[in-house]
Amino acid sequence: MSDVKVPTWREAFLEPLITNNPVMIQILGICSTLAVTSSMKTAFVMGISVTAVTALSNYAVSLTRNYIPSSVRIIAQMTIIASLVIMVDQILKAFAYDLSKQLSVYVGLIITNCIVMGRTEGFALKYPPVQSFFDGLGNGLGYMVVLCIIATFREIFGSGSWFGFTIMETVNNGGWYVPCGLLVMPPCGFFFVGILIWAVKSYRKELIEPAEYDTHKEDY
Repeated sequence: MSDVKVPTWREAFLEPLITNNPVMIQILGICSTLAVTSSMKTAFVMGISVTAVTALSNYAVSLTRNYIPSSVRIIAQMTIIASLVIMVDQILKAFAYDLSKQLSVYVGLIITNCIVMGRTEGFALKYPPVQSFFDGLGNGLGYMVVLCIIATFREIFGSGSWFGFTIMETVNNGGWYVPCGLLVMPPCGFFFVGILIWAVKSYRKELIEPAEYDTHKEDY
């Protein structure tokens, strides 16, 4: 462990925000990204929830990493994450019940979110608590940024509103805009995630994976 370079808290925080986004670069957390981005309210609350769970679970796992036998580390991590998710779920039910109902089972499924498990296993078990906390914070915020970008387009063009406030008056309310109902359906999230990933990889060519098969090579 002495040979492992320990990143500063700033490096741990900024890397997932700028150079290694968990959704657009690591391709993690896709399921919830598709499910909760039909409106900004649900996307924002889900992003905050995942950020809180990721940061605090990273911190807790890092604090206890030297006391957890490797044979039960996954069970210990799941216990910590599940406890935090239950707390988040209860807080949402107490203070934002309507949003909690809209998010439905997706808050509980934070327990199985690849980002949360990936950071506790890949980072928190190796590095000190402060760096682990900021790594979790950065990954959670990086996830939330992507959710909010997708939700902005889907809500504005799918419902004519943003955060529930009317942006374009729809024909149903006497306005001019005919909302595209397809945009608020979960499958539409695939297109927006794909477009974002394509945009990032078009800008950063080094992220493009080499082709597994040469389609121009003749078979003999």
